[in-house]
Amino acid sequence: MLAAATVATAQSKESPSFEVASIRPSADTPPATGAAGVQITKERVHFGYLSLRDYLSIAYGVPVQRITAPDWIATARFDISATFPGGATPEQFPLLVQNLLRDRFRLQAHLEKRESPVYALEVAPGGLRATRIPDDAPTDAPLTITGSGSRDGVTADLGQGASLEFKNDKFEARRVTMRILAETLGRFVDRPIVDLTNLDGRYDIKFAVAQEDYMPMLVRSAVNAGVTLPPQAMAALDLPSMGSVENGLKSLGLVITPRRSPLDVLVVDSIEKTPTDN
Repeated sequence: MLAAATVATAQSKESPSFEVASIRPSADTPPATGAAGVQITKERVHFGYLSLRDYLSIAYGVPVQRITAPDWIATARFDISATFPGGATPEQFPLLVQNLLRDRFRLQAHLEKRESPVYALEVAPGGLRATRIPDDAPTDAPLTITGSGSRDGVTADLGQGASLEFKNDKFEARRVTMRILAETLGRFVDRPIVDLTNLDGRYDIKFAVAQEDYMPMLVRSAVNAGVTLPPQAMAALDLPSMGSVENGLKSLGLVITPRRSPLDVLVVDSIEKTPTDN
């Protein structure tokens, strides 16, 4: 979604870089609103309280679960404000972030294919029972993506009217594409979810989560977000967690099945903890 953000459109450059970029360590605790995220306008982008692992995910289009790097990249957080270069296009957004990481954090990384365990998200034999949401007209409003989480649950504004709420024993995603559903739901389970539905458009997805599944899913999402949890919380990962997901998706005409599939994995060869000066 970040790669599809609205920025100024003109002739592309071979290797674009942000015109100006300010990088500062994030506060030790999340912002007062409890939200971390991204705001993008035609001229600027602001990242708040994101980890280096989040920036790598944005830059290379790889979910955080498929990044091989030192453990500290999940907890080293930075606020970045940057100005788009003249002539930047939405398609160049990931490359802009890549070049920023190379220039300021001395990043060296490469993508490679690895055979990995996944869940395949597909339409059930009986057909889809979720209703497609009518498409909205394009808007020039800033794209804002934010998220917050605590022991009480997780909420996220995914931008362009899409949102996520995981709390009170339910999972609810509004106005999401199947790709976004797969990538988002994959943060709550033990392996990535790959969208094989071949469905276009956006959907509302809602299902109940059994109490025995709720805490393991919440802990899994915290671990994937780079949160350090005590051993007693991590013990929840040994408990069941997939029953509610499988049953909930089945009620909507969707199924997930375990498979092995070659996936892009980002391997970080080297990266510095401290960026060069602004």
